[in-house]
Amino acid sequence: MEKIYPILLLAAANIFMCFAWYWHLKIEDKPIFLIILLSWGIAFFEYSIQVPANRLGYKFYTVGQLKVMQEVITMIVFAFFSVFYMKEKLTLDFLFAGLCLVGAVFFMFRHAF
Repeated sequence: MEKIYPILLLAAANIFMCFAWYWHLKIEDKPIFLIILLSWGIAFFEYSIQVPANRLGYKFYTVGQLKVMQEVITMIVFAFFSVFYMKEKLTLDFLFAGLCLVGAVFFMFRHAF
C-alpha cells in the first residue's frame, strides 16, 4: 500500500507543475516579470510535493521507474488541463504519445513483476 503514496504525490505535484508552466498562456495583458514570479510561486508547491514523492518513491522504485511514472502522470494531467482549462481538443497525437509511454512503462517495469 505504501507504494501508492509516491504515485499520488507525483500526481499532485504534476497538477501544480502544469499550472506553473501553462496557466499564463490565456493571459496576455500582464507583464512577463509578474507572470514569472507567479509561476515560481506555483512551482514552489510543486517542488514541495515532488521532492518528497521521489524520496519516498526511491524506497520502492528505481530512478528510471520514477521518471517514467512521472512522464505518464504528466501526460494524463496535461490532457485534462488541455481540455478543461485551455479548452483544447484531444487529438490522436495524445493517443499516440500515450501509446509510446505505455511502451516506456513496459520496458522500465518488465523485470519488476
